[in-house]
Amino acid sequence: MQTDYDPRAIEAAAQGYWEENQSFKAVEDPSREKFYCLSMFPYPSGRLHMGHVRNYTIGDVIARYQRMQGKNVLQPMGWDAFGLPAENAAIQHGIPPSQWTRSNIAYMKDQLKSLGFGYDWERELATCDPDYYRWEQWLFTRLMEKGLAYRSTATVNWDPIDQTVLANEQVIDGRGWRSGAPVEKREIEQWFVRITDYAQELLDALDGLDGWPERVRIMQRNWIGRSEGVSMDFGIAGSDETLGIYTTRPDTLMGVTYVAVAAEHPLAHRAAAGNPDLLAFIEECRKGGTSEAEIETMEKKGHPLGIDAIHPVTGESVPIYAANFVLMGYGTGAVMAVPAHDQRDWEFAERYGIPKKPVIRSADGSPCGIGDAAYTEKGVLFNSDPFDGLTSAQAFDAIADWLAERGRGAKTVNFRLRDWGVSRQRYWGCPIPVIRTADGGTRPETDLPVRLPEDVVVDGSGSPLKKMPSFSNLAGSEVRETDTFDTFFESSWYYARYCSANCDTAMLDERANYWLPVDQYVGGIEHAVLHLLYARFFHKLMRDEGLVDCDEPFKNLLTQGMVVAETWYREDAEGRKQWFNPTEIEVERDDKGKLLSAVLKSDGQPVSFGGIEKMSKSKNNGVDPQSLTERYGADTVRLYTMFTSPPDQSLEWNDEGVEGAFRFIRRLWALAVGESDAIRSAPAVGELDEAAQTARREIHTALKKALFDYERQQFNTVVSGCMSMVNVLYRLDDSSARAGLVREGVGIVLRLLAPIAPHVTHHLWRELGFGDDILNADWPQVDEAALRQDSIEYVVQVNGKVRGSVRVAVDADQATVQAAALATEQVAKFIDGKPLRKAILVPGKLLNLVV
Repeated sequence: MQTDYDPRAIEAAAQGYWEENQSFKAVEDPSREKFYCLSMFPYPSGRLHMGHVRNYTIGDVIARYQRMQGKNVLQPMGWDAFGLPAENAAIQHGIPPSQWTRSNIAYMKDQLKSLGFGYDWERELATCDPDYYRWEQWLFTRLMEKGLAYRSTATVNWDPIDQTVLANEQVIDGRGWRSGAPVEKREIEQWFVRITDYAQELLDALDGLDGWPERVRIMQRNWIGRSEGVSMDFGIAGSDETLGIYTTRPDTLMGVTYVAVAAEHPLAHRAAAGNPDLLAFIEECRKGGTSEAEIETMEKKGHPLGIDAIHPVTGESVPIYAANFVLMGYGTGAVMAVPAHDQRDWEFAERYGIPKKPVIRSADGSPCGIGDAAYTEKGVLFNSDPFDGLTSAQAFDAIADWLAERGRGAKTVNFRLRDWGVSRQRYWGCPIPVIRTADGGTRPETDLPVRLPEDVVVDGSGSPLKKMPSFSNLAGSEVRETDTFDTFFESSWYYARYCSANCDTAMLDERANYWLPVDQYVGGIEHAVLHLLYARFFHKLMRDEGLVDCDEPFKNLLTQGMVVAETWYREDAEGRKQWFNPTEIEVERDDKGKLLSAVLKSDGQPVSFGGIEKMSKSKNNGVDPQSLTERYGADTVRLYTMFTSPPDQSLEWNDEGVEGAFRFIRRLWALAVGESDAIRSAPAVGELDEAAQTARREIHTALKKALFDYERQQFNTVVSGCMSMVNVLYRLDDSSARAGLVREGVGIVLRLLAPIAPHVTHHLWRELGFGDDILNADWPQVDEAALRQDSIEYVVQVNGKVRGSVRVAVDADQATVQAAALATEQVAKFIDGKPLRKAILVPGKLLNLVV
């Protein structure tokens, strides 16, 4: 064996072996237990960042571990290749988005391969390839036929720079997430998919997702937002029309003092005719976003319409306001306002001098003032004839029944979830397969795929598809739809397509039912709601189309923590911050790690500490995985990311930790090289003296814990267990049993580390004569006999200070342990004839003598 550890050569050889032997090719085999391990696929931005590396290392460790348990493992990889970032980059570089995207895919694929990830590359897909997106086009046409896809006018977030609709999550502080332009509200025709038809099933099925983090399930429950309330109709003064309202607090109905509608509501638009002030207010509201989070925090503003609503019970008139906190896309676009019992309504009423009518008081009769804030608790009704004296719960049913008997309302189950708007006014996306007919109708395309023209340079002035008659103009007066799908559409079913890769006759074939559901899904918590919810919905659509048998796509979900690092900056005279990479900073700390000083290496001048933040370009605190791999090797990078913290917690980057991981691998290498001859020729472990028994017990104790830690996916403690085993092997005394113990111990360590540091373990396993391929090796098993011990060592304290130790029989009682301790010279001298006042025994560990 070569003396020095050369990661570059070792890793190239291991990767060559895996490729030549197709080690990670997954083939369906009904006789074997399958395991489908999947990490969320990346957007091909051009370079991997440490978040990618950690995510994919976690997935690869799990996949390799399951393979070594004898399971038939599928671990694929592909590219979430469509999207607005590619358009923006293509505009910047003056090249087609397809060229930019595919060159990035090639580069990032090489990066992934250099890290040794065990992917079945024969199943690789890119969502921008027609042989992928043709099938989502096909499914969409089926949804149109079923009435699950439809076109409707909706109020949307419009980015005037990127010239496209933005999802609520893409609007940050009222601005587009990419362009930074103030977002406008616009009424635009959009394509929608009826996810609301599946709202109850999506909600109920969360209870069966035991392998998901509870916080993710809570987030999805909240997003779906099931509520039970009452729908009712308020009259409109001087009109036969009614105004639909939904409320979850019908007990407060008698406290309504005004009604608020969205600025986009038809009532508001009619009232604005000839009312320039109201028209100006409506225009102002257009400049805000449409997310509930933004509405919640903004200053509440309104304008009276000059129209009254008629209370459905009392018949009294209450004014109607246009308000910026009411969204047309949620519910009916109108709300009943009860300022005495809703804080938002209270603040609005305070601003505009609207009366507050209390109708709920505490059940114990204590005063419930509304002078400083609304009283929002439930209680007993008053000022609410004919419902006075009822509790809030009783009033819910009584008021609902009263309205239902008179045809003015009914109990209703409502969902916060809205139908999924899937169309975007951008170029680099999957074309929506729809033809607009001469009579103004629509029909689905039948000649699929509708191919996106790729040799197109984007200039940023809207989608070029709208300017391409060769794409949009069809025979006669028919026109092809120029909107493209939201990229969530592609990422909602890619996991299933991996199972039926290269199938050219159907979206999925019978192989999907072998592999699905995904047994382990790994990805960031930031995808907890939209991606995961849309994927669950898409799966049910495919199930109802007869494409899959199971109800849910992902059995177990691991949301990995972020990779964070220190940030450093200087601030100029105008308050602008210039951020420096941590590698540019020279830091001095005291013995306890407290920061003493930090200067920029290039000029020696001080910099300020900006806290520990997620690695990002904006804070310039990222670490380039490519440079780390070239310097230390992929195994060191993988080992460090697994050792530093549990997978679901944040990893705080530390360069010294990387050095430590590298040192450990070299230490393992040195042990293997130094003992290579003995290991190759060593007999099985035979008779052991007491010291060797202790060493073997320590190894198998660490092995037992490591096996448990693998099952609970705590890979950091698996690594620490391997480190402790290596320490034990280095401490072994020369004896006739040494070679056998080293062979056994090294064999255990290599197999435990194989999923985490696959290259060096592959190499050593072969070089030391254990076998040809460690991936096919039997997983190590604990020898329970090795864990048994006849004696045990107790630490002995005198008045709380360690003064010695004593070895006694494992089943010795306190009197025996105490007698043995007092008989030792090192303990006896600290007793020094003093009377023993107390003896405290911690079984199996410690004896404390108090004198």
